[in-house]
Amino acid sequence: MDLILTHANTDFDALASLLAAARLFPGALPVLPQRLNRNLRDFLALYQDPMPFVRAEDLPPEPVRRVILVDTQQMPALARPMGPFHPQVEILDHHPLARPLAENERYTGGNVGATVTLLIRRLVERRETLSPLEATLLLLGIYEDTGSLSYPGTTPEDIRGAAWLLEQGANLHVVAEFLNGPLSEGQLQIFNQLVASAEVREVHGWPMVLARARVDGYVEEVSSLAHRLMDLYDPAALFVMVQLGDTVQLVARSDGEAVHVGEVMDRFGGGGHARRGGLAAAGDP
Repeated sequence: MDLILTHANTDFDALASLLAAARLFPGALPVLPQRLNRNLRDFLALYQDPMPFVRAEDLPPEPVRRVILVDTQQMPALARPMGPFHPQVEILDHHPLARPLAENERYTGGNVGATVTLLIRRLVERRETLSPLEATLLLLGIYEDTGSLSYPGTTPEDIRGAAWLLEQGANLHVVAEFLNGPLSEGQLQIFNQLVASAEVREVHGWPMVLARARVDGYVEEVSSLAHRLMDLYDPAALFVMVQLGDTVQLVARSDGEAVHVGEVMDRFGGGGHARRGGLAAAGDP
């Protein structure tokens, strides 16, 4: 059995990469992570039936021969034990390689704004065609990770990939519906606190924004608020700290020039890359 896996906190780029990898590796099972944010749950509630995704608890009791990791470089925990687990691992990720590879691992990356763009390159090379729904999900992945092709990390290949998806019938109305939805009550509460607490500091000539918030209980998609703050303040880097009950989330964003926020988060036990980083841990901010 071959599995396609992604990170636990799935976004549209990860979900789209699962689907694209399923087209590239026939027979491999694209496994949905345990936690899906609200937008992804709403999307799958409408469109999951034609999709090939499976849940970890529904996997057949067969040995795993190969794992394809998309949009992550770490093996995620599965919902149930899979027995001896020493498969060949293929990593497909647009983030730079962040660790030494084991003998059974192979990494393919590239300087693009979204992981799904790397997979679209292969689909185009194979002259594959997509259904309009498949193309729409893949376009959601590109648009989410590149800010609708507006973030500094966007590359010509992302734009060419988006154009190819439009040629395949991707629906921009659906993309706009799922990327530009209103904030939930909990998100709005946090966002207002972040704006009220935001401090702009200059570090070596670069404007940095620090903001914090605290709410009781868990609120989904805190990281999406960082994008709104980046748009609001346009800093070189942004660091957000939010306490959600007993959990603290650190979210960092950068324009990629002044600060490598992934390296900053690394020092706190988190991770990421030049423009995006994060960490969730127990404790008080």
